[in-house]
Amino acid sequence: MSNSFLSTERFSRYLDVEKLHRSLEQEATIKTLKTALRNSLEAMNEAFRNGEDIRHLVYGRAWVLDQILTQAWKRFEWPGTENVALVAVGGYGRGELHPFSDVDILILIDGIEATSFEDSISGFLTLLWDIGLEIGSSVRTIDDCYKEARNDITIATNLIESRTLIGNPQLQEAMYERVTSEGAWTDKEFFRAKLAEQSERHERTNNTEYNLEPNLKTSPGGLRDLQTIGWVAKRHFGATYIRDLVDHGFLTESELEALNNGELYLWTVRYALHMISKRREDRLLFDHQRSLAEFFKYEDDKSALAVEQFMSKYYRVAKAMSEFNDMLLQYFDEVILRAEEEQHIRPVNSRFQIHNDYLEVTHDKVFEYHPFALMELFVIMAQHRDIKGVRASTIRLIRDHRHLVDDSFRNDIRNTSLFMELLRSEDGVSTELKRMNRYGILGRYLPEFGRIVGQMQHDLFHIYTVDAHTLKVIQKMRQFRHRDHRDTFPVAHRVVNHLPKIELLYIAGLYHDIAKGRGGDHSELGADDVIAFCERHHIGKWDTQLVAWLVRNHLKMSMTAQRRDLSDPQVIHTFAEQVGDIIHLDYLYVLTVADINATNHTLWNSWRASLLRQLYMETKRALRRGLENPLNKTERIEQVQHEALQALSRMGVRADTAESLWEGLGDEYFLREDPRSIANHTHAILEHRDANTPLITLEKTSFRSHEGATEIFIYTKDEPNLFAATVSTLDQLHLSVQDARIIVSDNGYALNNYTVLTEDNLPLSDNPDYLTNIRRRLIEELSHPEDYPDIVQRRVPRQLKAFATKTRVLISNDPTLHQTVLEVITADRPGLLARIGHIFVEFGITLRKAKIANVGERVEDFFFITDHNDQPISDPELCQQLQQAICHQLDQHVQHSQ
Repeated sequence: MSNSFLSTERFSRYLDVEKLHRSLEQEATIKTLKTALRNSLEAMNEAFRNGEDIRHLVYGRAWVLDQILTQAWKRFEWPGTENVALVAVGGYGRGELHPFSDVDILILIDGIEATSFEDSISGFLTLLWDIGLEIGSSVRTIDDCYKEARNDITIATNLIESRTLIGNPQLQEAMYERVTSEGAWTDKEFFRAKLAEQSERHERTNNTEYNLEPNLKTSPGGLRDLQTIGWVAKRHFGATYIRDLVDHGFLTESELEALNNGELYLWTVRYALHMISKRREDRLLFDHQRSLAEFFKYEDDKSALAVEQFMSKYYRVAKAMSEFNDMLLQYFDEVILRAEEEQHIRPVNSRFQIHNDYLEVTHDKVFEYHPFALMELFVIMAQHRDIKGVRASTIRLIRDHRHLVDDSFRNDIRNTSLFMELLRSEDGVSTELKRMNRYGILGRYLPEFGRIVGQMQHDLFHIYTVDAHTLKVIQKMRQFRHRDHRDTFPVAHRVVNHLPKIELLYIAGLYHDIAKGRGGDHSELGADDVIAFCERHHIGKWDTQLVAWLVRNHLKMSMTAQRRDLSDPQVIHTFAEQVGDIIHLDYLYVLTVADINATNHTLWNSWRASLLRQLYMETKRALRRGLENPLNKTERIEQVQHEALQALSRMGVRADTAESLWEGLGDEYFLREDPRSIANHTHAILEHRDANTPLITLEKTSFRSHEGATEIFIYTKDEPNLFAATVSTLDQLHLSVQDARIIVSDNGYALNNYTVLTEDNLPLSDNPDYLTNIRRRLIEELSHPEDYPDIVQRRVPRQLKAFATKTRVLISNDPTLHQTVLEVITADRPGLLARIGHIFVEFGITLRKAKIANVGERVEDFFFITDHNDQPISDPELCQQLQQAICHQLDQHVQHSQ
C-alpha cells in the first residue's frame, strides 16, 4: 500500500484528525481515543452497508489505527527520536485491517536499553488496552529481530511486512535489511519454509477448500494463500505489490484482475463476518453463514437455500484462488529452487515433453492446433507416475485454452476415447480427475459436473461440496484396490479387485449425485444423465443399463441396512430381488461403501460397516440359493438353533436343557439373534441363579452383528418402564445406542439387546473396571425400573444447535408384523432416546424393537410398538396425541438448550 493511498483526504470522513487533536487537549485521553475508535468503526460499518469499496475500508481501518496509535505514543516520554521507533508489522504492517483484525506492533530500539523507559512502554500498552485494542506487541533491538527471524519463519514474515508509524524510520529500514539478508533466510530456505507452512496449514483442513465451516484466512484458497504469494514475491523479487508479478512475467493482466477480484471478495466476506460477529472471527460457522447469506441478500429458491447459494459462491472463489496459488508457487519453484538445475528434457510425443520431471507442452500453440491435447495431458499424467506435476507455463496455457472444450470437443471420438482411457488407467485416475477439476476442464467436458462445482448442502451429513464428494468417492474406490486397505475394508477390497469392468464403477461414482440441486429425484435425473454419457462414450447397452441402475439405486443398500431388520429373511429376499444378480450386488456394495466414507468420514464406524457387510453376505447367499428358493422362517429358526446347540455343546450344556429354556422364548428371538449370541445368552441364563436380579452381560458383538460395538444383553422380568430405565441409564453412562432389539418371551421375560458405542461413536474400552461399572449401574437401575434415573442435562454441541430442525413423527401399522411403526426424524442431541422412552411410559406403550440411525445432525429412528395389550395402536386420536407429544417435547428440549 502506498503512502498516497493512506492519505488523510481519502479517510478523513472516518476520523477527523483535527477534531481528535482538539479533543485530546480538552478531554481525558482514554475517553477521547475510545470514542474516536468507536465512532470510526461505526462510520466504516455504515459505509460498508452502503456499498463502499472494501479497499477503502480495509486500508482506512489501518489509517485510523495509525492516527490513534500515534496520538497514544505522543502521550509518553521516549528516548531520543534517533533511538526508538513504533513499527507496524504483519497484516497491520501491510496497511490492511478488518474491524477486529490483530494489531501487531514492534517497539524497535537501537543503542538503548528497554529498561530505561520501561514505564513509558508499560503505560503506552496499558493505554491501548484501556481504549479497547487487542495489541500484539514486542520490544526488540535490530539484533533481536534478526535472531528471532532466523529461528521462526512466522516472525520473519511479520517483520518483512513492516512500516514505521512514528520515530526514526531508518531503524525499520535497517531491521528490514537484516531480516531479509541471506544470513537470516536464503531465498530457497524462505520459499521452502513457506511451502512447508502452507502444506501444514492445508493439512489441518483436510487439504480442501470445501470444508463445512471453512476459515477465510487459513483454509486452502483463503487469504493466507494469497499472502503467501505476496511474501515470496516480496522476499525474492523485491515486489511491493502483487501487480509487480506482471512486470516479472508471472502474471498476465487478466490473471491479476481475477486474483484481485478474488481477494476483494474474501475481504468483503471477512469484513461482514467481523461486523456481524462483533469479534475477530475468521471461521464461517454455520450460524454466521446464514447471517451472511441474509446480509448479502441471497434468497431461498427451488434449487438451493440462500445459505447454500452464498457458500457456493465462496467455494468457487476459494477454488479459483487455490488454482492461482498452485500456478504461482509452481512458477516460483522453478525460478527459486530449480533455476540452477541442469535441464533434462524427455520427449513424450510431438505435443508433450517431460522437463525436469514436470510435464510441459512442446510449444505454446499445442492446444490451439490440437485441442484434444487438453484431454491427452491428463492421460499422460496417469500413465507416467514418475512425473511430479505440470509446469506452470503449461497450467497457464490450459487456463487460456479451456474455452475450446465445447460441444464439438465433447463429441470428438479422440476425446471420448481418451477420457475412457483415463478411467481404465492402472494408476492416477482419481488424482487426474481432481487435476481436471482443479484446472477447470472436468466441468467443461462434463457440463452436468460443472453445475455441481462448489455446490454445498447445508447440513452436518454432507461435509463436502457435491463435486469434492464425488471425487472423493472415486478416490475411495481406488483405495479399496490396495493391500494397505485390505484390513480396513476387507469385503470391498476383495470385491473391487474382481469387478469385470472397474471403469463402470467410476462412471457410477461420477454420476451418482450429479443431479443434486436441480429439484426432483436426483437419482432418477442422474440415471438419465449417465445414459447420455454412456451413449456418447460408446459404452455397450448392458453396461449402460448396469451403470444407470447403480445411479438410480445408489442409496438403496445403505437405506436397507440402516432401516430394515436384516434378521428377517423376507427383508433379505426382497432386497435380493431388487438387486437381481451378484454382479449388480458387487458393484452396488463398493459404490455404497465408497459413498458413505466420502460423505462424512466421522459417520463410518464398525457398526455401519458390519451392517452393510451382513446385508451383502446374506443377499449373496440368497442369490446363490436362487430367488425361487427363499429361506422361510421355519428353516431359518431350525438352522440357527442347530448351530447354537453345537456351540452350547462345546460349553457343556445339554441339548434338552437348552431346548427346555427355548420353549418359552418365542420365534422372534431366534429370527433376530445369531447362533453365537443365542448360545452365549442361553448359557448365561442357565448359569444365572438370582431370579430377583436382572441378568446383564457385555461382550463385543459378533461378525454378523455390529462388529466393533458392544452388545449389552438384558434378561429380566418385563416391566412397562424397562426401555425408559435402560436408555436413561445408558445416557448417564455416556453411551450411544446404535441398535435396540426388544423381545418379550411367552413367559413374560424381556430379552433385550442394546448395541452401544461411546458418545463419540468409538468402541468401548476393554478396561474390566469400566465394563463392571456399566454392568453394576444397569443392575441397580433395572432392579427397580419404576424409579429410572433422570435424563442427564448435557450441553448440546454448537454444530447441532445450528441445525435444530422441527421434529417429524410418522405413524403407520404394519399388517405383517402386527405392530405399529413409529418413525422419528429430529435433531440429534444427548438424551434423545431417554426422552422418547419417557414418552412411551406416559402413553403406556410397549417397545418391541428399534432401528437407530444417525444422519449427521439428525436422527431417523424407527420404533416398532404396541399398546399395553400387545396390539397395534389403532386409535387415530391416540396416534395424534402421541405424535404431538413427541414433537412438542423434543422441540421444546432443543429450544431450551439454545
